Amino acid sequence: MKFQGKVWKFGDDIDTDLIIPARYLNISDGSELARHCFADIRPDFAKDVSSGDILVAGRNFGCGSSREHAPLAIREAGVSVIIAKSFARIFYRNAFNIGLPLLESEEAAEGILEGEQVAVDLTRGECKSIVSGKIYTARPIPDFMRQLIKAGGLVDYIRGGERKL
Repeated sequence: MKFQGKVWKFGDDIDTDLIIPARYLNISDGSELARHCFADIRPDFAKDVSSGDILVAGRNFGCGSSREHAPLAIREAGVSVIIAKSFARIFYRNAFNIGLPLLESEEAAEGILEGEQVAVDLTRGECKSIVSGKIYTARPIPDFMRQLIKAGGLVDYIRGGERKL
């Protein structure tokens, strides 16, 4: 699985309230949630993000509440993958359950710049800057988790059973 897109950078401890503010939690439609993604810290994000773009963040991305709305809003906004130094465990699991891939890489989070075009190879655990050619390594995603992503998330994986393997 490979992705390529423009990078949006975020810092440490981006909590689920910052990803999707609590006042929007009565919304269950993914495309409507996407319109409010990062509304309080980057108000133009939802308007300016393009399909396939990539988030790069610091430590503890997705901390806070266990709301599934947070990874759903990001995925529905068009983000193809999130790279961070580390993720909150519940956010990590929720993201894979909805088919949103995550990579952990200290060096990528430090070296990749806002606005940079990056190519990501999930199978190899590599992130490559298109301009500089620099390759950052990430902790590879286990095979089972890649299968969840390929199926579109846990529900679709279960519905597809062995055919998705």
